[in-house]
Amino acid sequence: MTVSKKHVRVLFLITLFFLEEPFNLCSGNTDHSRFRCVESEKKALLSFKRDLEDPSDRLSSWFDGEDCCKWDGVDCDNITGHVKELNLNDGSLKGKISPSLLSLKHLSHLDLSNNYFWGSQIPKFIGSLVSLRYLDLSGSSFEGIVPHQLGNLSTLRLLHLGQSSRLYVENLHWLSGLSSLEYLNMNYVNLSKASDHWLRTINMLPSLLNLHLSFCELSHIHPLSYVNFTYLAILDMSDNQFHSTIPDWVFSLTNLVSLDLSQSKFLGSFSNVSCSLTSLITLSASSNKLNSTIPRCLCRSASLVRLDLDDNALEGKIPKFMGNLCNLETVSLQSNKLVGTVTEVFESFSGCLASSLKSLNLGENSFTGHIPEQIGEFKNLVEISLQNNKISGPIPVSLGKLSRLTTLDFSDNQLNGSLPEILGSLSNLTMLDISGNLLEGVVSEEHFANLTNLSVLYGSGNPLALRVSPEWIPPFCIHDLRLTSWNLGPQFPMWLISQKNFSSMDLSDTGISDSIPSWFWNLSLTIGYLNLSHNQIFGEVPDTLYSTINGPTIVLGSNKLTGPLPRIYSGLGVLDLSHNSFSGDISRLLCHPILDSAGMSNELSVLLLGKNNLSGEIPECWKHWPYLQVIELGSNSLTGEIPSSIGYLQELQSLHIRNNTISGEIPPSLRNCTSLKVLDFGMNKIKGSIPKWLGMSLSNLVVLGLRSNKLEGNIPHELCSLTELQVLDVADNGLVGSVPHCFDNFKAMTTKPQTLESIYSASFYEAEFLENAYVVTKGRGDEYNTILSLLVSLDLSQNNLSGEIPEQLTSLLGLMSLNLSGNILRGSIPYKIGDMTWIQSLDLSRNQLSGKIPPSMSHLTFVSQFNVSYNNLSGEIPLSTQLQSVDNSSFIGNQLCGPPLSKRCRADHETTPGSTENRGGEDDEEEFWFRLGIAMGFVVGFFGVIAPLLFYKTWRLFYFWCLKNMWHKISDCCFDLKYMVKNKFS
Repeated sequence: MTVSKKHVRVLFLITLFFLEEPFNLCSGNTDHSRFRCVESEKKALLSFKRDLEDPSDRLSSWFDGEDCCKWDGVDCDNITGHVKELNLNDGSLKGKISPSLLSLKHLSHLDLSNNYFWGSQIPKFIGSLVSLRYLDLSGSSFEGIVPHQLGNLSTLRLLHLGQSSRLYVENLHWLSGLSSLEYLNMNYVNLSKASDHWLRTINMLPSLLNLHLSFCELSHIHPLSYVNFTYLAILDMSDNQFHSTIPDWVFSLTNLVSLDLSQSKFLGSFSNVSCSLTSLITLSASSNKLNSTIPRCLCRSASLVRLDLDDNALEGKIPKFMGNLCNLETVSLQSNKLVGTVTEVFESFSGCLASSLKSLNLGENSFTGHIPEQIGEFKNLVEISLQNNKISGPIPVSLGKLSRLTTLDFSDNQLNGSLPEILGSLSNLTMLDISGNLLEGVVSEEHFANLTNLSVLYGSGNPLALRVSPEWIPPFCIHDLRLTSWNLGPQFPMWLISQKNFSSMDLSDTGISDSIPSWFWNLSLTIGYLNLSHNQIFGEVPDTLYSTINGPTIVLGSNKLTGPLPRIYSGLGVLDLSHNSFSGDISRLLCHPILDSAGMSNELSVLLLGKNNLSGEIPECWKHWPYLQVIELGSNSLTGEIPSSIGYLQELQSLHIRNNTISGEIPPSLRNCTSLKVLDFGMNKIKGSIPKWLGMSLSNLVVLGLRSNKLEGNIPHELCSLTELQVLDVADNGLVGSVPHCFDNFKAMTTKPQTLESIYSASFYEAEFLENAYVVTKGRGDEYNTILSLLVSLDLSQNNLSGEIPEQLTSLLGLMSLNLSGNILRGSIPYKIGDMTWIQSLDLSRNQLSGKIPPSMSHLTFVSQFNVSYNNLSGEIPLSTQLQSVDNSSFIGNQLCGPPLSKRCRADHETTPGSTENRGGEDDEEEFWFRLGIAMGFVVGFFGVIAPLLFYKTWRLFYFWCLKNMWHKISDCCFDLKYMVKNKFS
């Protein structure tokens, strides 16, 4: 049967009617005066009420003396008085659903959605309410199995069980009994056990118009030879785990109005079969793994209004047919692999689409070229996002024609030139993001003249200079302001005083060389993210840092702030005061927080106080800060011992106390901090041994730094359990014993790091702490952060380690730096050391190593720092581009020869030009012994062999007889071999 588009619209409107009908019928306009409710049904409703908890008094009108047809949520038949509808949605009802509802024989509509029946199962008896046509139990926290008895409701047209994530099914066979069903919503219901047959069952519902199966944990979607639900208008299969191509039958649904396939792990390309989606209004297939071009069959979808194909791997250019989709309002193609110039894009859209398009998102692709002036012709554009492409050139002046524009995002491109003043005419603009470009020049008051609605301004990463008068009052009220790298100084921007509703502000690296005015701290009370770092701000901060926002981030690092540390509000989330000149102790900040008036616990997640002038002991009040994830106290003048109360911090991931004067032993309480990734106690006066529990309890460690302390004893074998470890630095201590043979258990060191992802140890209210580590490589110490994930280093130098270098060390193929210098290691260098091909710095100097340098070292093509000096090595230096480019001092103190040393090896017959004068008496002595050896060899050979043959006849006869006999044996052997070969191939 052919169904026209008109019929589809009618069916769609009917479905919407069913959804809206309950609200219309409950509006109070229905005339109940003709007939009073049936007494038995009234008693059934009162029994139903008694089993419920009603904290919001939704059922306050339900009392015995009143006609039940006038009760809130009850609707009766105007002629018979029978209760036909029960609408108790959004009532916060709890408790038990009484089976007294079975007395409502004429009930056709039951809506208990958005209540709170937590822990209750959907009653099986509902399947006996055979008159039901509408059943909505969504969002009411039911749990357990969906009863198959619901399949008895043969007249049911709408079934809504969605938004109940604790519901599940054993199968869906019972659905086949709902032959009249038009609307089915099972969003969030666990259908994983029905994954093999769900489609075959639903295909038995010929009247289905709306199907919603989002977040259902479906993993299979089978092809259909025959599609029975041909009237389907809305199909939502989003947020599942299909891992397959989109089935062809989806594209045969001619009446489909809305299709949502997003986040379901669909693969491959769109269907190559004929596409019949001629009625489609909305298509969303975002966040999948589709890798084809934009499907050409969409050219038939003339009704398309919204197209969302974000976050896939779509390739090629935007097709020209899209310009003919005259109803298209939203095009979202972000995060794909689309190519072409921006000019080509707007030429493709230049048809009737130019007048209908309202939202365009092409961010995170590979578009190039300049933004054309043609963009000004798209006068209905409200949102445009071209962020993170390769777009260059100036911002076109024609943007000033887009008077309806509210969102403009050109961030992370290569735009250059100045910022056009015409942008100041976009009076509807609420969000402007030009960050991460190459824009330069001056920004003046004219650029903001009419931006009365602007609330978000992101411009970071451009060398722009804001020049406004001190009395300037902006026409806007900014909420989010990010102007990193702008030139705003040297004075503190006075215009900020007019902005009262800040939620975030980033003015880092803006050339401010001023103190922070007192009025600014009043503004900061409502700021959730404040960053004034990397300026030249001086003076003191207020005695207290307070905020009305819970969990704010305050970043004041890398300035010239002085004075004592402030007291802080207990609700603070991130505090960065590092790289300043704060003095005094830290107990005031930590031990005396300003308590939240609501009695909330301390929220601090990140505390950065490194590189100041702080002194005194680290206080014992860490248990007040249970949510701390990062502590940075390095490079101060702190004394005393590491407090045991740090062991209360079970969420701690990063602890830096490097470069202080901390003494005592590593406290055993630290074993409770099982989330630690980075532990850096280097350059202190910590004594004792390395605890065995470090390897047993802190299994997540990525960086362990104990350099330059007073540690003694062996390196415990338990450290080998740290499979995630990438940096181990115990150099410059008093460690003894051998290098553990189990170091090959450092799995993170055995392979080259595969990712450049930065390591984050904390994230709190728009702020992420980028993990860092101080590592000595190539003879110098550096702080690593952005590339820390690629750094793999092992430093055991400057100890008293003995024994041989374990062969197992050569299994650490990902090592970039290995330093074993300054110990008393003996034996030879492991033969397979050349397998460590990623190594860049190798130092084995000042040991007692002997033997030759292994030839495999010539494979170390990345090594730039190499040192084997002051050992007992001998022999020739292997030939390689890297080793011969190393300075001679890296080989001194051995018996080595060959390039780059001037001393040649005995097998070396070539004289290096210019080296004759340098050899002197040492070379003459070597030549004397060389010639004497040749003479002695001649004498022994002549008198041992040649002389007897000359003077004794019997010796000559015997000698030539042996030669003759050997010749005959060789001839016979060759003949036999020839014969065998001939027979084999004949």
